[in-house]
Amino acid sequence: MIADKMVNFVKNSSAIRAMFEEGKIMAEKYGAENVYDFSLGNPNVPAPAEVKDAIIDILDNEDPVVVHGYMNNSGYEDVRAAIAGSLNRKFGTAFREENILMTVGAAGGMNVIFKTLLNPGDEVMVFAPYFGEYRSYAANYDGVLVEVSPDTETFQPNLEEFRGKITRRTKAVIVNSPNNPTGVVYSEDTIHKLADILREKQKEFGTEIYLISDEPYRELAYDGVQVPYLTKYYENTIVGYSYSKSLSLPGERIGYLVIPDEVADSRDVIAAANVANRILGYVNAPSLMQKVVARCLDAEVDVPAYNKNREALYGGLKKLGFQCIKPEGAFYLFVKSPVADEKVFCDAAKKHHILIVPGSSFACPGYVRIAYCVSYETIMNSMPGFEALAKEFL
Repeated sequence: MIADKMVNFVKNSSAIRAMFEEGKIMAEKYGAENVYDFSLGNPNVPAPAEVKDAIIDILDNEDPVVVHGYMNNSGYEDVRAAIAGSLNRKFGTAFREENILMTVGAAGGMNVIFKTLLNPGDEVMVFAPYFGEYRSYAANYDGVLVEVSPDTETFQPNLEEFRGKITRRTKAVIVNSPNNPTGVVYSEDTIHKLADILREKQKEFGTEIYLISDEPYRELAYDGVQVPYLTKYYENTIVGYSYSKSLSLPGERIGYLVIPDEVADSRDVIAAANVANRILGYVNAPSLMQKVVARCLDAEVDVPAYNKNREALYGGLKKLGFQCIKPEGAFYLFVKSPVADEKVFCDAAKKHHILIVPGSSFACPGYVRIAYCVSYETIMNSMPGFEALAKEFL
């Protein structure tokens, strides 16, 4: 008999992953070219050439015992130092290698920091719409997820509701910007106000509240939009990063945590995160990929390719009469469902071989998420299907 907690996890397993698997079945049945799978944030843009070059050079010229061996649970010292230096150049920070912990992707990093910080019953606050796996990450450590309802006009955080929901049990707040699923970038004004609220509540309750910035889409921003680096706005900020999107390496599971010296009890937090990385079973982040990303810190994601998709999809759907906010970052379009139950709309889309994700998966029913990290041809070829849906629903 499986664990009671796992019964609920299985019952509420990811709708996104289920749809991805359904897409594979449909592709076998109808042909991949006739299925328009917008379900998963799986980059279609290949990794930069620097990644392949780094892999070949490392395997040809470095000691294989070192390349494939164990190292400090936090990762190779030279890799962490290189990442710290890169962040300092980009954002004017003063990180050292000790502030960097290499992780098994951003998801691994989130689990490490929750293992480090949460006691049973501690509250983790999220701004809807949000990445649904946060529910599971908090529940893994018996944390309580507290949702702040969405502002569907701007999709910036609803700060007044946020202020009212912070309690003495609030231990962490997750910020995801550029946001999955909306593509919205939280403005500098928003971040300033959020930080002020957190300082006010820390003082009121005499507690520490950690702001966890989940940043896998940081480099994917359009039209010159600047993404604030949150450690510069609030002292108790911890950053989780992944190379899944910026280097198109989702399956390699490589990322890092930044735990600045300014974080309360930073030495203890860093030490505990190091141990958490080991006892959760990760032991260390993938060794070869650590060395690869250290050589690719200046490699650039193909933002123009994603922007071409963004403009085509946004423009095409708006022309057909669909309502959506234009994304400033990431590679998702969050579209208002033409019917109250967005799952009905998602089911109707399947009849046209279009796979999109219901907004209820992100705690924002009435909307659907469309991941445009696909080929441009997929977007253009899907338009007749979207046109048929517009005629049916609008």
